Amino acid sequence: MMSATAEPRVKEQPLRNEPEAGNAQESWWSAVLNQLRDRIGVSMFEKWFANVNVECADANRVVLGVPNLIHLYWIEDNYKQVLSAAIAHALGQSREIEFVTVACTTGNLPMIMEATAPAPTAPKDEHRLTRSTINSGLNNRFSFDSFVVGPNCAYSCAVAKAVADKPGKTYNPLFLHGAAGLGKTHLMQAIGHEILRNKPRKTVRYVTSEMFTNEYIEAVRHGGVTSFRQKYRKVDVLLIDDIHFLAGKDHTQEEFFHTFNELFNSHKQVVLASDRAPSEIKNLEDRLVSRFEWGLATQIQMPDLETRTAILRQKMRDWTVQVQDWVLEYLAENIRTNVRRLEGALMRVAAHVSLGGPSLSQSLLETMLKDIMDEAQARAISVDYIQKIVAEHFDIRLADMTSHRRPKNIAEPRQIAMYFARELTKQSLVDIGDAFGGRDHGTVIHACKAVSSRMTSEDYRRTIGALLDKIKKI
Repeated sequence: MMSATAEPRVKEQPLRNEPEAGNAQESWWSAVLNQLRDRIGVSMFEKWFANVNVECADANRVVLGVPNLIHLYWIEDNYKQVLSAAIAHALGQSREIEFVTVACTTGNLPMIMEATAPAPTAPKDEHRLTRSTINSGLNNRFSFDSFVVGPNCAYSCAVAKAVADKPGKTYNPLFLHGAAGLGKTHLMQAIGHEILRNKPRKTVRYVTSEMFTNEYIEAVRHGGVTSFRQKYRKVDVLLIDDIHFLAGKDHTQEEFFHTFNELFNSHKQVVLASDRAPSEIKNLEDRLVSRFEWGLATQIQMPDLETRTAILRQKMRDWTVQVQDWVLEYLAENIRTNVRRLEGALMRVAAHVSLGGPSLSQSLLETMLKDIMDEAQARAISVDYIQKIVAEHFDIRLADMTSHRRPKNIAEPRQIAMYFARELTKQSLVDIGDAFGGRDHGTVIHACKAVSSRMTSEDYRRTIGALLDKIKKI
């Protein structure tokens, strides 16, 4: 259940001693390094790029050698865009970037290979599989082997494996939903990887709905709709992430409706992911909602403490880094609702250890992760969570928060919940109103003013304070 950025192929091999190249080769890589130093600062440059070398390059790609996986993942997650831009500027066009981990680093200059030269790494079959992965948009990190299965996702994982085993025949479409950062993307892409591993001739395509929308807009603008349709309607497996992004985009919904029908009627597999169930996606056409529910919708829940700890231990093994148990416990106990953020915190700690930083203490850890911890707490307090705590406190049904019943014992707690939703979340007034049964933003403003006006009562202030403490104990 893990992270989310696209990454190139990663291999581990001893460093090869390449012959020195001429001034032209030295010049382009020096230009890249100089641009990186200017863009990210000397301190960060020395930490992450001082020991990065070019293994080889051709007309299509650049292969970079990095000291270890921590360097690789950190560069991928934080500097991929600026690195790609610097290489494109230095060489006059963009290149695909690949990494190899190397046993040591040297000052060898990069060697420019002829475009027809063979790849410097990987056997032929592995290279072919990598090309399939790259063309499909899949991330090499996301496999079933690296997915940690806990009670929160065991059923979803079993269903995903069944789909990978018999694409187009079982649970079609498969609809994965759950809060951000819980592993939907990982599980979805694991399906794609497994299908390519067993059936490498299959055409798999992973894309976010935002990318799908942008491509469609460009196709309409430049007269490439036929090519666009060919790209998405002739695949064997279509994986579309964040499908809720289609909400309100009528023309794109129309296009996707026909794409879905074409694939479904041809017994091709469709896998979709969203932060909410199909029926809960507002401004999505009913005919799309009904089709999304034709197969199986399965929810990934929040991981429990044991699962969060298991995820951290799995990442430690993947990155071959040692972190003390108390650090893992601290992370697992304090970052509860988002696995992606949990991994990001561990990555920061692993980078600190890998670069030989000072010994970790709790105070250093708190300082190092303050922004992650603050954001984790802010995101953990959702409107749904506030409604639950307030309903329990006043002994009313959770359904009363969204109902149109207006007796005082229901209306006042509802107003208090709206007040906290505005104060403690980043939701807009419109979104808060929607979460309370489709009320308009004026109702939310009125509720907030009503609660504020009652604060003159000391008893009322104590009630609000006690509720605030309960909500922040998440």
